[in-house]
Formats: sequence, structure tokens, C-alpha cells
Amino acid sequence: MALRRNRDFVLLQAGQLLSSAGSSLSGVAYPLLVLSLTHSPPKAGLVAFARLLPSPLFGLPAGALADRRDRRQIMLTADVGRAAAMGALALVIAFDPTFWPIPVLAFLEGTGDAFFAACAPGATRAVVPAAELPAAVSVQQARSAAVGVAGPPLGGALFGLGRALPFLADAFSYAFSFAALLAMRTPFQQPRDAPRLHLREQLAEGFRFLWGQPFLRTTALLYAVGNFTIPAYLFALVVVGRRHALTGGQIGVLLAVFSASVFLGSLASPVVRNRVSVRAIVLAELYAGLGVLAYVVWPSVYVLAAGLLPQAIVLPITDSVVIGRRIAMTPDRLLGRVEAVRTTLARTAQPLGPLVAGILLGAMSGRATIAIFGVLTLALAVCGTASRALRAPPALAEVA
Repeated sequence: MALRRNRDFVLLQAGQLLSSAGSSLSGVAYPLLVLSLTHSPPKAGLVAFARLLPSPLFGLPAGALADRRDRRQIMLTADVGRAAAMGALALVIAFDPTFWPIPVLAFLEGTGDAFFAACAPGATRAVVPAAELPAAVSVQQARSAAVGVAGPPLGGALFGLGRALPFLADAFSYAFSFAALLAMRTPFQQPRDAPRLHLREQLAEGFRFLWGQPFLRTTALLYAVGNFTIPAYLFALVVVGRRHALTGGQIGVLLAVFSASVFLGSLASPVVRNRVSVRAIVLAELYAGLGVLAYVVWPSVYVLAAGLLPQAIVLPITDSVVIGRRIAMTPDRLLGRVEAVRTTLARTAQPLGPLVAGILLGAMSGRATIAIFGVLTLALAVCGTASRALRAPPALAEVA
């Protein structure tokens, strides 16, 4: 594969591999930590909310900055900030474990994520030819899924050995990402003139481009609801697992099975992309999300985990066709802003998923909570079926 011989792409993926691994460790440790300190699902949901909130909150200015400044420097700064936040959290936990520093430091880590994510598509586009972008996205999905298989069980096990250990490991993973970025040679943006428009006008330009593309507009809106429900389901899995007296390591295994399914989907992605239409792939993901309703019939944590797997398999296939087209369709000078607008649309509800799930789980049964989110998933699938934009998506050969 040509991507394997692409030095800068390999470096970019290696850095993000370690970074994703560290985030996978701390991702399962966050709710376990809060539940062990407070025994409160709403507070655990608040921490997840704080970690995800910066993405929609800072997405627009981060995207504008990515189109105005050196993307590599922004990503390096983000890695330094994220490593510092996780190192500080490890110290807090080791010496004085109290609740309120946890959401603050989670918010700071999420802020680094927001600025890094605004520049990452530009970095990928800079080192990968347009025709290979779907394959590159598929590799990224496989990378994330692979670390998701090992990360949650290892994170749960490390948490059992010492509550600070998963966060300390995450700090080191950001340091590795920093080193990988420094070793890359390719500029992360094409030559560009100094911006002549004010920030608001620049963001409006990105919004007009995205809104004028029916496929991009529709998928951004569909992702918005999906980014609300999927984190909510995964958070509910942790809380329900705790209620079933599962250990941190056992809960990590259930999350790892979800990531293993994502990994299997990423391996199948090239075959499916060549044989199945884009519309069919997107609709398959939407309807596969209804598998969680099996938990309403049989309220077992293992049934809930199994109900998440069909959608997990389709997720990387959908991302490869949608993200690949989105990056290829967008001019480089607009990429940061268009991604910022898309991120704001698609992820505004994402932090609310765990927060709402935590509130519902604190007030009612897991069965009723999953039923509420299941109704929303069904409505999303119906909207996707009725969408005209998905019936004739742009061909990659044309946009490339």
C-alpha cells in the first residue's frame, strides 16, 4: 500500500496511535474515578461533559486559527497543554483526590483536543493524495479501534493498581505525539496570503461553503444526533456495569469489545466501499443503532454491550466514505473553517450525551434511559431514509 511508504503519514499515525492509546486509558478511568470518589452518576456525567464541551465551544475559533496560522505549531502547542493537564490530574489524584479539579482539568484536556482536531484534517490532506483519502481515513479508524481494544481493559487494570496511573500514561502519550509531529517534514498547509477578512467573515465563508453542499450539510446534521447518542450509550454501559458489580477491568473489556468491532469494520471497509453505495452505508449505521433496544427487553449489561456492536462495525465504514469526501471536496484555504463549522454542528450535542445520560440514570432505571435514547436513534434513522442529499452523493473521482 502506498500509504505504508509515506513517511510523514506513518509518523502522523504513529503519534496519534500513542495519543489515542493514552486517551483510551484515561477515557475509561474518568468515570471510574468519579464513581469511586462520589458514587454519583450525574457527577461522572458532568466530567464527561466537561471533557467534550471544548469541541463545540472552541471549534469555530480553532478552525479559523488553523487557516490563519501554522497548523503544526498549533498541534504542538495542543500536545503540550494536554500533557500538562493529564500530568497535573495524576498529581492531584496521587496526593489529594477531590472532585472539583477533575472536571476543570478534563476541560483543559478537551480544549487541547479541540485545537488539535481543527488542524488534523489539514495535516492528513497535506501528506496524502486526494484519491487515497478514504483509505487514509480507514487507516485512522483502524488505528483508533485497535487502541480501543487494548486501552479500556488496560485502563481499568491500571486504575485498579493506582488511580493516577491511567492519567500519567496519557500524559506520556501526548509527549510522544509531540515528538512525532516534530519529525515530520511536509508543511501542513499550502502557501496562502494573509487573511483579508475579519474573523466573523472568515467563519461565515466556511459556513456558506458547507451549507451550500447538500451532502456535507446533511451528514453534519446526522452526525450531530449520532454524536449525542453514542457517547451516552457508552457512558451508560459504564454506569450499568458498576450497578452489576463489575470491576473496572471487566467494564474495560466490554468497551474493548466495542472497539474490536470498530476494528473489524475498518478492515472490511475497503471491500464494502467498493460494493455498497454511500447511502446504503450511512443508513446501515443509523439503523444498526437500534440494536441497543434489546436491553429494554432483557436488561443485562451484556445485552447492552452486545446491542452496541452492530453500529460499531459500520461506524468506520461510514466515516471513511463521509470524511474522505468532505476533506477532498473542501479547498485547502477553507479546510480549517469548514471543519470548524462542521464540528460545531456535529458535536454541539456531544457533551450533552453523557451529561443527560448521567442525569437520567440518577433519576430512573437504565432500562428507561436506554429506551429514551433508542427513540431518538429511531427518529434519526427515519430522517436519514427521507434525506434527498444521501440519494446522490458526490463521486470521489469528481471531487478529487
